[in-house]
Amino acid sequence: MDLTIGVLGFVAVLVLGILRVPVAVAMAVVGLAGGAALGGLDGILYLSGTLPYDAVSPYGLSVVPLFVMMGVFAGRAGLSRALYDVADLLVGRFRGGLAMATIGASAGFGAICGSSLATCATIGKVALPEMRRHGYPDDLAAGAVAAGGTLGVLIPPSVIIVLYALITEQSIGALFAAALVPGLIATLYYMIAARISARRLPRRGERPQEAAQKRDNYPEEAAQKRGGGLRLLAIADIVVLFGLVIGGIYAGLFSPTEAAAIGAGGAALLAWVRGGLKGGELRGAMVETALTSGMIFLILIGAALFNYFVETSGLPQALVGAIAAAGLGQLEVILLLVAFYLVLGCFMDSMSMVLLTVPAVFPLIQASGIDPIWFGILLVTVVELGLITPPIGMNLFVLKGIDARLDLGVVIRGVLPFIGADVVRVVTLIALPQVVLFLPHLLGF
Repeated sequence: MDLTIGVLGFVAVLVLGILRVPVAVAMAVVGLAGGAALGGLDGILYLSGTLPYDAVSPYGLSVVPLFVMMGVFAGRAGLSRALYDVADLLVGRFRGGLAMATIGASAGFGAICGSSLATCATIGKVALPEMRRHGYPDDLAAGAVAAGGTLGVLIPPSVIIVLYALITEQSIGALFAAALVPGLIATLYYMIAARISARRLPRRGERPQEAAQKRDNYPEEAAQKRGGGLRLLAIADIVVLFGLVIGGIYAGLFSPTEAAAIGAGGAALLAWVRGGLKGGELRGAMVETALTSGMIFLILIGAALFNYFVETSGLPQALVGAIAAAGLGQLEVILLLVAFYLVLGCFMDSMSMVLLTVPAVFPLIQASGIDPIWFGILLVTVVELGLITPPIGMNLFVLKGIDARLDLGVVIRGVLPFIGADVVRVVTLIALPQVVLFLPHLLGF
């Protein structure tokens, strides 16, 4: 009976998510209702009184608002434009170069920001007008921005990786190290997809009639290229900040929380030096940090309520027992979970998926002997794919929000080659787990 209630509760959350009920509300309501069904009045009192505080009080969670603040100040500092200019300098001369530059800039901004939605929105505001000016079709331009935005989930520092580490009690430093090489592979695969998608375009993506105009403007462009050294210097402070935050964690100089505090302070300093905190911008940055952090903590409370109910119902133990009874090997379990997350990603955002499912799935991972660090990176990779998977890929709607001229069907068509690149990447990680585990082992995690 308890198991049946657990299954019904899980289905209820999925249905509410599909109906666009905020996932924090859906998990909290179902968790409370399920707790009442299983534990009566005592269950309700514990769930509503003690558990919400326990969910958000651990010291380790202080890293979340600090990394959020780091990303907010990075946006105020105008780092997206500087990164985009440098990426264009490096690869812009190739066919599809601006789409590739968008991917590169997204990877760089994601390394500072840690949020896919923020990366997509910030880079999109810079890249979409520039690609349109050079004759890129909307599907390629939108696809590059939407896919590039997902790199904010994987490339450290990543809020979702931090949350996975806290839920599963794994090392944040080890997971950050494990994510670095897959993040570079993701960037490379996306650039290849952009290059293939642009094969029908002339050099730099111009339409034929605009290529002639571009040639007429060659002296101006050549002058810009001669300023490439200055553009490289413009991101030197960004490279130093990233190296200080991530390198400090890898070298054991800082704890993740200390590194996040240094990153937030460094990004604030960059924003001030670059003139991004004039007027009411400082207040706006703090409000944005508070709102984003509040949203994350509200989801954490909802997840804690729901996960207590699920664990009480015995659903995770039943899942582990069913897999064991079926005699499935590691590969079969992995493929089953990948398929599950790909389907779930069509209807839920990435953070909700992790918080909703990891407490139930992780015992299965442990029982199957799967490396939890490797699985964490695979999970984030598959969850990342959900951000651009129709019908509810969050990055698709972010793009629509920042540019009303974009048709959602065009955006979906544009991300298809990048979804293909993600599928190849998932296969790579499963076939070559050392790609994930090499750096953590090298660094002694």
